[in-house]
Amino acid sequence: MNREGMKNVYFLGIGGIGMSALARYYQSLGIMVSGYDLTPSPLTKQLEDEGMAIHYEDRPELLPALIDKVVYTPAVPSDLNEFIEIRRRNLPLQKRAEALGEISKNHFTIAVAGTHGKTTTTAMVAHILHTCGRDTTAFIGGIANNFNSNLLLGSGLKSTLVAEADEFDRSFLHLAPNISIINAIDADHLDIYGDKKHLADSFNDFAQLTERTVIVKEGLDIKAPSIVRFGFGESCHFRAAIIKSEQGITDFTITHHGMATSVKLPMAGNHNVLNATAAFAAASQIGLPTDEIADALTSFQGVKRRFDVQIRNEKYIYIDDYAHHPEEIKSCLSAIRASFPSKRITLVFQPHLFTRTRDFMEGFAESLAMADNLILLDIYPAREKPIEGVTSQALLEKVNLTNKSLCPKEHLLEVIAERKPELLVTMGAGNIDRFVEPLKTMISQW
Repeated sequence: MNREGMKNVYFLGIGGIGMSALARYYQSLGIMVSGYDLTPSPLTKQLEDEGMAIHYEDRPELLPALIDKVVYTPAVPSDLNEFIEIRRRNLPLQKRAEALGEISKNHFTIAVAGTHGKTTTTAMVAHILHTCGRDTTAFIGGIANNFNSNLLLGSGLKSTLVAEADEFDRSFLHLAPNISIINAIDADHLDIYGDKKHLADSFNDFAQLTERTVIVKEGLDIKAPSIVRFGFGESCHFRAAIIKSEQGITDFTITHHGMATSVKLPMAGNHNVLNATAAFAAASQIGLPTDEIADALTSFQGVKRRFDVQIRNEKYIYIDDYAHHPEEIKSCLSAIRASFPSKRITLVFQPHLFTRTRDFMEGFAESLAMADNLILLDIYPAREKPIEGVTSQALLEKVNLTNKSLCPKEHLLEVIAERKPELLVTMGAGNIDRFVEPLKTMISQW
């Protein structure tokens, strides 16, 4: 019996990026882990290769006979047959956020929140701590290239925990952070919060949970006893100033405590400079030497699906990105434009959720128009039912571009093969990621 008194944990929605990290963590404790997901994916294949039993049919008879706890994600519908059977059997149920919150209470925790940038910043903090020799456990909302995983395992309860703090469904309010980072508070998840005020209130509630210091991007209205500001402004405690940015490498300085530290970041975009500055501030708060922090950032390899360069040769460039909010799209396309100013950008975008598309229709139209050519896929519904009038066609009509079109997913590869764009970007948080490897293979043969 492991230290949490469990032998068997079952995951409903085990293939999610946050769920799979938890599954790996529990398995590392010697727990038997199994689960269900809607469809197989490269990530679920990895989990199966690691010894987890996973099935993809909603069949209650496939549930293990012995289950000590069921961890589930809110993305799983409550009318799922397995969910109904689990409740009938009166099995202990716990949301993913509650399970992560339990873990955070046992560690010194750095929690990274924000409607944008939290995954990259979480990976940066974890990489810095690990590189500087700090015993670190990290739950990352993406596959960090330095670890080739969404989980970094430390040596136990003495390790520092770095956790991505998800605002969806107010999940981050289950955490117990000692230090926290808040990167951005742009309107999102309005199906949960209703309006931006309630979203901002939730971030303030999260800040109040932080025991020591809240590291906040300049301009955000966060109230807490101890706040450290970061950004480009003169009044910031950690102030970034970009020297030059070219070919995907950014040289900048961070001014702090009356001194300036030079950083060479192997990433493009002002947003990544801000992410790095926040991570730098967090690492310095726990006493790591600033020159070692800067050195660590030079070897940061990014996160899969975040400005993820798949192909880069003399003729063709292919970049994949997870952006699914208008502000994220703007940041990503701005960074691409700055890195490759002479290239025409062909963007393939898959909208994520009917509610998000409805709530930010004008914002999406404006940000998508930053590309030169737009190929729009159907909306990825995830947990949602269609909403009348909210379609990719309606969005496309609002985008002020001459070269724009809709494309069924099953025809995407042939459309790209016919056009052979010089700079291709695939973008979205749905299942557009399934096209990355086929596109990469195809483009590499041109």
